[in-house]
Amino acid sequence: MATDPSSPAGFGLPAGILDAQTNLLLRQVCWLDPVGQRAEMADVWLEQGRIRAMAPQLPPTEGVPEYPAQGCILGPGLVDVYSQSSEPGYEGRETLSQLVAQAVQGGFTRLTLLPGTQPVVDRAAAVTWWQEQQAQIPLKLGLWGALTQGLQGKQMAELAELQRAGVAGFSDGRPLTHLGLLHQLLIYAQPLGKPIALVPHNPDLNPAGVARAGAYSLTWGLPEVPVAAETTALTAIIELLTDLEVAPPVHLMRISTRRGVALIAQAKAAGLPLTASTPWTHLLWDSSHLGDYNPYLRFDPPLGNPEDRLALIQGVKTGVLDAIAIDHQAYTYEEKMVPFGLAPPRLPGLGVALSYLWAGLVTPGHLTTGELWASLSTKTLLCLGEVPAPLTPGAKMALTLFAPEEPPPAELPLPGVAQGRVRWVLIP
Repeated sequence: MATDPSSPAGFGLPAGILDAQTNLLLRQVCWLDPVGQRAEMADVWLEQGRIRAMAPQLPPTEGVPEYPAQGCILGPGLVDVYSQSSEPGYEGRETLSQLVAQAVQGGFTRLTLLPGTQPVVDRAAAVTWWQEQQAQIPLKLGLWGALTQGLQGKQMAELAELQRAGVAGFSDGRPLTHLGLLHQLLIYAQPLGKPIALVPHNPDLNPAGVARAGAYSLTWGLPEVPVAAETTALTAIIELLTDLEVAPPVHLMRISTRRGVALIAQAKAAGLPLTASTPWTHLLWDSSHLGDYNPYLRFDPPLGNPEDRLALIQGVKTGVLDAIAIDHQAYTYEEKMVPFGLAPPRLPGLGVALSYLWAGLVTPGHLTTGELWASLSTKTLLCLGEVPAPLTPGAKMALTLFAPEEPPPAELPLPGVAQGRVRWVLIP
């Protein structure tokens, strides 16, 4: 195995970030351009954060070290559409430096963080704290500013103030059930030019449920969450958008059901300004895996039934679901290792998601390499209202080098296996 180029430790990071000033010739790497829908084997010359040249065979260049990259994949740096930082406020679960190290390990060069810290990111002063951290962090950080004050779902946050402070968009990261307030938010946010990320879930339909209603929830004896908890909330959002003369861009988070995918397909066909994502976990596991009552499989919304999981995979493949979200959330061991119904939802997946997705989706042929990579990078940028750049000579862009045949750096107590590891990321 090739030795990774040296990388600066900065911000307490392990090796894994390639120095942006590096001059390096990658030999016979498979490079991916999701924008141009191309994947080719070539030599790639990196020089000071730019792609200097790409060709089937580049001649040796004096003073430029060569890096054997056979069997590796080079693509745009991975971008996460939403995850939760524990810092500030809950550093006992995970510090910001640990979060960033996990992201680098998993190939992510950009994170978009939800506002559920302490203090909540519902005013410009909280954004300023994050901007100060950005100066020390090699990754690019984006923030979802809160839609409502304190994430309470009762009063609108200062959206214009947050927009001027530089947030990527607006989201509470939790269901917003007050439809009158949601209608006002959609109207008020339209001229601000930022996406709104909504969780389509109606918690009134069995708030104590922990498993998707169906044969397996009955078999395992778990309180049920009906599919209608997602579809009624989705229908309400779609109707509110349809009623507006000019609607803001809306991103639908944590889609988890077959019927939800169908509703989104219909809404997109009608021309509504929607993008959507599903958590990576819901593409790999479903309610049939809950028989061990593994607290690491406790999610909100819960894992779908097998037909839901297949529909989610097809949704990613066809583009109905634009992005795969990591939805990273760290907990202490004591918080997570409790009975299934009491376990907090979500898990810390940034460091391992790509390896699990590769083993579970690409290796068996459910998704192509390009489909998986696009849903974790360029299509995520579209969800954030940005236009991704193609991977071409002269481009200065974040890159991720992934070795799919190497053992993963770590695994979680989850069913199945992980495959492959990230060699390094380049962040210009």
